[in-house]
Amino acid sequence: MSKIGKINIAIPEKVKVVLNGNLLNIEGPLGKKSLNIDTDVFELKINEGKNISIKPKKINQDTKRLWGMNRSLLNNAITGASQGYSKILELSGVGYRAALKGKQLNMQLGFSHDINFDIPDSVKIAVEKQTTIKISGHDKQEVGMITSKIKSFRPPEPYKGKGIKEKGEYILRKEGKKK
Repeated sequence: MSKIGKINIAIPEKVKVVLNGNLLNIEGPLGKKSLNIDTDVFELKINEGKNISIKPKKINQDTKRLWGMNRSLLNNAITGASQGYSKILELSGVGYRAALKGKQLNMQLGFSHDINFDIPDSVKIAVEKQTTIKISGHDKQEVGMITSKIKSFRPPEPYKGKGIKEKGEYILRKEGKKK
């Protein structure tokens, strides 16, 4: 039995969930998302618009693996439609800064040129300070992908810790050369 899959998902008041064949449409104040769920393998029950339960029609090794994952995808979509997701990036290094220029994020990261990152429509990026970037949106996967893409421009290095890191991320530091 899946420990995660057995738990029912509570639906907030502002979120509407509708099942059309294999497509589950989730609509909330922050956005819309549609998930493709295999109804041949899983049985979906929506109880009076208050909660959703997902159960496999027959339990075997393959359905056990997919049960918890499908439940987590459903939960992430419902949470994203009602509350949304956000990540905060910190730039650390001399002269490292970020600014918004229209639909682009302009970053100075110690290279001979500035880096311009095009912001997708589904995600909001705000520069709170010159060294702090807040990325928010309704799709957890997309927020994470954009965060990792921005981090890849200048990953934190282990000697001085310069680079782009998530807030609260621990960087394993190394000791420099000794005489």
